[in-house]
Amino acid sequence: MSAKEVIARRVALELKSGMLVNLGIGLPSMVANYLPKNSDVFFQAENGLIGLGAHPLEGMEDPFLTDAGGGFVTAVPGAASIDSSMSFALIRGGHLDITVLGGLEVDERGYLANWMVPGHKVPGMGGAMDLVAGAKQVIVSMVHTARGTPKIVPECTLPLTAARRVSLIVTEMAVIEPTDEGLVLRERGPGVSVEDVVKATSARLIVPADVPEMKLA
Repeated sequence: MSAKEVIARRVALELKSGMLVNLGIGLPSMVANYLPKNSDVFFQAENGLIGLGAHPLEGMEDPFLTDAGGGFVTAVPGAASIDSSMSFALIRGGHLDITVLGGLEVDERGYLANWMVPGHKVPGMGGAMDLVAGAKQVIVSMVHTARGTPKIVPECTLPLTAARRVSLIVTEMAVIEPTDEGLVLRERGPGVSVEDVVKATSARLIVPADVPEMKLA
């Protein structure tokens, strides 16, 4: 199982029936593929669709059904098409239960940096600033290191997306919860030890006496 699949499967477990959820482009969009078949979760895209389904099979793409990153999606029964002003009114009005975003860095305060225009690491901020500020919960889904360099750091060196603590960090190595006291290691990845997580993290971690291995289903 790839690192991205581990992350997407674990994040999917945080989503409950009845929730309105926004998935960021890239890795976060994979989460829709791992919900239980009868799950009543509605996914929202900033470009104006509520009711995104799993990625379409090859050859079944509809050019009029895309997510905010331009990737092809499907629509579930009961899906609704809305304009961008209504879409961002939902985001800014605090109506999103969860947003799942990728990350370049997260620091010890739980602050996220997931955009950078001058270096062109990603195309731009897009709706990330609104999502982090407006969603009830913010889950960061990202690989734990970038070419061996930790992405969970004492302080972000890249521009912050918003001055707000995220709710949860999910990587292939760990589930980490930012709290008032600091970053708490809640779970470790499949086959990963606590020592492995600490070694791959430059930020200080609070390690409870018992850190279970994450479940993926």
